[in-house]
Amino acid sequence: MSKNPPTPSITADYAQRVTDDLSVNRSEQERVRAELARLQEELVRLEESEQVLTKMQEVLGTTPKQTAKKGKGGKTAAVPAARRSNGKTAAGKTGTTTGRKTSKKAASPKKPGEPTWLELTTAHLTAQSEPKSAAEVSAALTEAHPERTVQVTVVRNTLEHGVAQGLFERSKQGRSVFYSPAVAVSAQPSS
Repeated sequence: MSKNPPTPSITADYAQRVTDDLSVNRSEQERVRAELARLQEELVRLEESEQVLTKMQEVLGTTPKQTAKKGKGGKTAAVPAARRSNGKTAAGKTGTTTGRKTSKKAASPKKPGEPTWLELTTAHLTAQSEPKSAAEVSAALTEAHPERTVQVTVVRNTLEHGVAQGLFERSKQGRSVFYSPAVAVSAQPSS
């Protein structure tokens, strides 16, 4: 008989914990929504500031190529649809962005006979005496192959693909990641 009385008490305790957890969850949601709204407003201000600065650059005649391309693309920094709250974009407008279209146009397709990114990165890393970051490899490939559009993300993905295939080794130093050619382990006589 002593087992029956604790059950309502335990149930009441769990019910109270669930109620408390739900309250904390809802207050955290409100805090995150407020922070998201603040960040969205800040993003809109930064985008407007960028447009003003870009126009000033054009007036001064000092427009770099990269800035000119970005200015023509329009607003591309919106929260992806899966993360939007109530179907709103970062600027509070609905519609699709053109960010993906511009990135597809910027990528230059590989012409027949040209080496693949994996071949280019392998050749570059094997010629190096020390590990290199994806940014360093990208910079070197941009310099060596000005006819091809080199994107750091493409090079990073290629390097990671090479790691998966065992062609490269990845090493971390703090938050930085470096890549080097994989060292083939050969059977050496021990003397």
